[in-house]
Amino acid sequence: MNVVERAKSILLQPAQTWPVIDAEPATVQSIYKDWLIIMTAIPAVCGFIGMSLVGVGAFGFGYRVPIVGGVVAMVFGYVLSLVAAYVMALIVDALAPSFGGTKNLVGALKVVAYGATAVYVAGVLKLLPMLGILGILAACYSVYLMYLGLPAVMKCPQDKAAGYTAVVVIIYIVVAMIVGTISAMFIGFGALSGGFGHSSGFSLKSPDGSEVTVDTTAMGAAARRMEEARARMEAAQKSGDAASSAAGLSDMMGALTGAGGAAIPPADLKAQLPDTLGALKRESFETSGGTAVGIASSTAKATYAGGDNQRAELSITDVGGLGGLASVATWANVTVDKETPDGIEKTYKDGARTVHEQYRKDGSHSEYTVVLKNGVIVETQGDHIDGATLKSMAAAINLDALEAMKRPAKT
Repeated sequence: MNVVERAKSILLQPAQTWPVIDAEPATVQSIYKDWLIIMTAIPAVCGFIGMSLVGVGAFGFGYRVPIVGGVVAMVFGYVLSLVAAYVMALIVDALAPSFGGTKNLVGALKVVAYGATAVYVAGVLKLLPMLGILGILAACYSVYLMYLGLPAVMKCPQDKAAGYTAVVVIIYIVVAMIVGTISAMFIGFGALSGGFGHSSGFSLKSPDGSEVTVDTTAMGAAARRMEEARARMEAAQKSGDAASSAAGLSDMMGALTGAGGAAIPPADLKAQLPDTLGALKRESFETSGGTAVGIASSTAKATYAGGDNQRAELSITDVGGLGGLASVATWANVTVDKETPDGIEKTYKDGARTVHEQYRKDGSHSEYTVVLKNGVIVETQGDHIDGATLKSMAAAINLDALEAMKRPAKT
């Protein structure tokens, strides 16, 4: 199935496309690997770019979700969205007899997955958070898509389709609120997204100077990785090996996200924490690592102190196999150049790396963050340190060594 063509057809010709979808042979697993894993990842990536790299601002006030918090929220939001789709399919299937329809779990998942296409596609606006409100229009269109899809796929009478749709939408809102609440625990914000084109990329620019250029060539490379993983998965299915077949879905997710296995060991990250940052001496450090919902991560963090109440914190974070999502710089070129009476903020490319600088003009606080091309994130924050000084302090960090680190092989 061609994802781009399917998205266009369901959006532009829904009445003609739903019968085609209904007639297609499919399984829960195939719907996930051919459609949902791709489409639900786009919202996560675009939301991260918009909130953590571009940021949102109005009336002289600006806000940006910290890079690490944004990555964590992106990962958990992505996983929860995949889970929520299946939960909604179970609900749609269970409700079918109440509205004169036929129970069919695969059909219910088709309605949920393809009915949300407008929401996925419109989410490209989340690259610029100020445009995100337009996603409401896409949500309304997705309700219409579901209204057309329920009779075609779940075989409910047309006169009961409106009531069926209304109940499903209400439950969907509740599920979405639960997902949003859990994501917010990780300082994340929901994102609805997508976007298609035949050129090598496209750009969005806001009046305040924020600009995002998405490289669809890099996204195509991710698609090729997915195709290779899908071939391995189909081979496992044909072999009848249930364990290998189940593992194939994980491989598909890994191919999309750039997963390479476990995270870099915390001890290796700790070894890259310098003893000093400029004139500041290291006074403490901590490391942590682990796995949640199958996603490995590790962090090494140190605090530094010196005269004149100067303090700094350096953290090095690896989100494990999710280098492909974390290093969204490989998917997008993000540039931000903002100045207010109180501060300055910049996001720019430095080769294959993405750099974010933010500091107050009175020198009370500054931040310098680098997202390396392998997905490792290096954040330096300083109190009573001006931006130029913090940037020079960060030169003590061996970014080349961090970028050359290899993650342990997947077991």
